[in-house]
Amino acid sequence: MKIKNFEFKAKVEELEKYQDQILKLNPIDFGTEHQIDTYFNAPKGRLKLREIKGKESKLIDYNRENTQGSKKSDVLLYKHGMDDTLKQILSNQMGVKIIVDKKRKIYGIDNVKFHFDTVKDLGTFIEVEAIDETEKFNLEELKKQCDFYYDYFNIQLHQVEKLSYSDLLTDKLEKSWNA
Repeated sequence: MKIKNFEFKAKVEELEKYQDQILKLNPIDFGTEHQIDTYFNAPKGRLKLREIKGKESKLIDYNRENTQGSKKSDVLLYKHGMDDTLKQILSNQMGVKIIVDKKRKIYGIDNVKFHFDTVKDLGTFIEVEAIDETEKFNLEELKKQCDFYYDYFNIQLHQVEKLSYSDLLTDKLEKSWNA
């Protein structure tokens, strides 16, 4: 499945404050997931296997610039049942770059998803994704949706993360090794 989206990620201290804000808009509650994302040493872009405890796995190939604010992602997504074989094949052939362990509370309004993340060794974040799986929206419309929620949550520039969780964890590990 090919997906396009715009998204932003912000480091926040009081996750509950932002959850309370989104609840005022009566979103759909998709529940909480424990996600383990295994990132592989891909020659370009990012390749991760997302294992959702008690549910499914998703192989996700995506390209996104490391820029601040809302940014476009090109995503290829393959959903499949829980099976360790694919993870073992990818690990053997490509090597594991890093593993991200997070608890994610998910809400949705129309085509926009809101992720309230607690990431092991990194802290708490809010991630907003304006998603198009059906060619209903153009990129400008997706960016506009994403920017609306950026303003709605009153996100400040210093809160915005330009890197993925995998890059943030990799940087943190490299700094601890060099200390």
